[in-house]
Amino acid sequence: MKPSITRIIALCSAIAIPGIPLAAHADDSASPCAALKRIVAAAPQHFSSLSPDDGRAVAQPYGDDAQCAASGGTYHCIWSVRDAGSGTNALEGVGADIASCLPDATHDVNSPGRQHFYLGQRGSRTEITAQTDGAAKVKLSVSHQ
Repeated sequence: MKPSITRIIALCSAIAIPGIPLAAHADDSASPCAALKRIVAAAPQHFSSLSPDDGRAVAQPYGDDAQCAASGGTYHCIWSVRDAGSGTNALEGVGADIASCLPDATHDVNSPGRQHFYLGQRGSRTEITAQTDGAAKVKLSVSHQ
């Protein structure tokens, strides 16, 4: 390299604006696994420790408008998928997230519109259902018997 180009590269490398990160890293985003584990762990206490924000990370890879709440012993989230009409693709992704994040969960329903998992024995079981809601929405429900 010419000396002038080397100096320019060195100068540009040395300049940084304090407080502004130079790069984003994959672990800077919310984790669907951490959110799923937190939701399932809160199920026996009827989700009393959760807020509406706790479930948004489950939806984040697929949509940005997740609405989550606990009611009647169920924690549920619903969101619009980013690509209109691809609710089935997002559902498959959520199902894969559940299966990989909760390896002890039994996957007993795998259909184009519904994924169902459970943890634990009858009478003390946490159930996880992800399903499409129309062509462009996905709904996640977690409940405890």
